[in-house]
Amino acid sequence: MPHPDAVGTAVPTTVDLPPVDLSRSPARHTDVLVVGVRGQALVGGSDALNRTYRKTHGLGVAALAAKLGLDDTPLTTRTLPPADGAAGDGPLLLAVALGPAGDPEALRQAAGVAVRAAVADHHGSPSVALALGASTPAEVAAVTEGALLGQYRYPGVTARDPKPGPARLTVVAPRDPELATAVQDAQLVAAAVLQARAWVNTPANLLYPDSFAEAARSYLTGAKIDVEVLDEDELARGGYGGLLAVGGGSARPPRLVRLSYRPRVAKRHLVLVGKGITFDAGGLNLKPADNMYTMKTDMSGAAATVAATRAVADLGLKVNVTCYATMAENLPSATAFRPSDVLTIYGGTTVENGNSDAEGRLVMADALARSAEDAPDLVVDVATLTGAAITALGERTSGLFADDDASASRLLAAAEAAGESFWRLPILEETRRRLDSKVADLRSTAPDRPAGASVAAAFLREFVPAGAGWAHLDIAGTAFRGGEPYGYVASGGTGVGVRTLVALARDLAG
Repeated sequence: MPHPDAVGTAVPTTVDLPPVDLSRSPARHTDVLVVGVRGQALVGGSDALNRTYRKTHGLGVAALAAKLGLDDTPLTTRTLPPADGAAGDGPLLLAVALGPAGDPEALRQAAGVAVRAAVADHHGSPSVALALGASTPAEVAAVTEGALLGQYRYPGVTARDPKPGPARLTVVAPRDPELATAVQDAQLVAAAVLQARAWVNTPANLLYPDSFAEAARSYLTGAKIDVEVLDEDELARGGYGGLLAVGGGSARPPRLVRLSYRPRVAKRHLVLVGKGITFDAGGLNLKPADNMYTMKTDMSGAAATVAATRAVADLGLKVNVTCYATMAENLPSATAFRPSDVLTIYGGTTVENGNSDAEGRLVMADALARSAEDAPDLVVDVATLTGAAITALGERTSGLFADDDASASRLLAAAEAAGESFWRLPILEETRRRLDSKVADLRSTAPDRPAGASVAAAFLREFVPAGAGWAHLDIAGTAFRGGEPYGYVASGGTGVGVRTLVALARDLAG
């Protein structure tokens, strides 16, 4: 039954994407043709297009774009006058300054910027063709992803019609079966990223543990994924003390969503754990009012892991994936858990609660401990966990912690392939000692503030299954974009982590 303040509005379980074609040349119905410029060279546009511009305007496309103010700064754009010198039936030409040659991420960013500019410059819903010189599967996939991610905007909760996006996207590249597959796969990955963004952007009165769990179940309909949702009674019987404590202060009880993807012939087992705090007021350690506004986004890790699991299944990757999405709402009330409470995590480890605003690690501890029964090869948890990670790395790079170099290298390679920025941070030897407790097996927080991100990672490490590789992704600074869009990243939820997790699964699948 929906909560009273959520009646009449559904949590999004699908995100509409414009169709994407692969074509040797722009179709006749193209409204905006995007071409690349690198230095003084046209990239992606045809020689015939250059000749037409020289004949009409006395300058080729790149030179004319430079005259109109396009410089070598990557991702700047300029709209050029029509090729025939007068408004006609041909497409509008938009030039985008490209980054380094041979860098798929540069193409991904350029495609995102260009599509957003094309939609802004055109009335209605334009058909956009992207001729950016993509010729390899990685480049074609990057252009497809960038265009789909760049065109996204959160429609909001409103009775008004949303501003239309592109009607159709065309990636101009040679017709080739491998490139066609790259376009199809990129659409599946982009769809997962946009679903994660849609959930992150949804207000917390609409997206709470039960509605989030049911939205995930609906989203996964038709995928080859088994879905199990544990409610508060099942969590109590199972001994999930972290989830029950954190969710105990809310009228909306916690949920644990467990997903299982088991393709044939898979040899590796990847476990994903996502933090799904649908709103974090800090509990009895109440946050300052100004810090609360974006706390609907504290479920970004769960959104990323659920969406990535769907993408892995849609791609048919030969790797077993188990996903735990830990969903709770952290509010103050007469039933909220307290600082100094001792909680019993799944499996029996006791934890002295040091700060009720350090709740994410508690719900994730339950899932990490439970994952030992899955016999994983690699465990990756994803969470908007600490402000310390933002202080260290800013808002465009996520933190990576790992217990061994092999797991760290595998994650960093996956992030590079996906075009997401991660930086490895240490778990220092003295950090674990700062979690010693006089009344329980360990504390949830250290008694002081230094190295907060490392302390949180050290706590999580205590619950990782023995013998499994492990990595912790702290996306506190990167999960939500409060300012203007950049590249293919829209304002609001970013969907960070989805593409890295998919790339990781692809690597493990071999």
